[in-house]
Amino acid sequence: MRVYLSVDMEGIAGVVHESQTDPATPAFAAEYARFRRLMTAEANAAVEGALAAGATKVVVNDSHWFMRNLLAEELHQAAELLSGDPKPRSMVHGIDGGFDAALFIGYHARAGTPNAILDHTYADHIHEVRLNGKAVGELGLNAAFAGIHGVPVALVSGDSALAAEANDLLGDDVATVVVKRAVSRHAAQSVAPVVACRMIREEVTRALKRPHARFVPAQPIALEVDFALTIHADMAELCPGATRTAGRTVSVTHQDYGEVFRAWRAILNLSAVV
Repeated sequence: MRVYLSVDMEGIAGVVHESQTDPATPAFAAEYARFRRLMTAEANAAVEGALAAGATKVVVNDSHWFMRNLLAEELHQAAELLSGDPKPRSMVHGIDGGFDAALFIGYHARAGTPNAILDHTYADHIHEVRLNGKAVGELGLNAAFAGIHGVPVALVSGDSALAAEANDLLGDDVATVVVKRAVSRHAAQSVAPVVACRMIREEVTRALKRPHARFVPAQPIALEVDFALTIHADMAELCPGATRTAGRTVSVTHQDYGEVFRAWRAILNLSAVV
């Protein structure tokens, strides 16, 4: 069994604020250093759970910010680390390599979700993303890309809002590990990090021992992106195949979600230059 891990940071136990996840601001360096170690520990817990379930290959994709967060020297020796940016497929780069299951560790809820820690969808200037009319976040965008390559999402971990989003999108079939319950965007009640690791390790093992359905959007696939400002849409509509459908909205429609995802990456990057 080959298992793929995409590991984000906002959904790690104890994380409640950008100062704990921001590698770019010198004033936050000490706090970020603490929480990247906790991120690595949760990744290792998932790797250990996968190995206990019979995994013969585990690839861990560092999926947060500049994607250089996981401590390579502390990562489980049985795992291979995919790190650095840019990656053409970003948080799910390499998932088309023949994996049997995916685990999304430390994920967070989509932009606009109430009582969710650090809710956003890839970037703060993205107001909402919809696939075939349904609002989705990083979970949905990434699960669909995994799905078209035959890879089901077996488990997600993060806060209670992320778990609810996963069950709504992927059904009760997906396993969820709730490591904290948000009080607001910047406050939560969290289990201890060591408890979070134990929960992840045990649930990954259970989840990988049962089948899971893939998430594959119905064709044709329509992607709509609402931005915070019209200037973001001004830039995003430069993407070939994109259509400006409203002042702050750009859309793309295609039969192949692989092409839709590629357009999403281009739209995201073009809109971010302002």
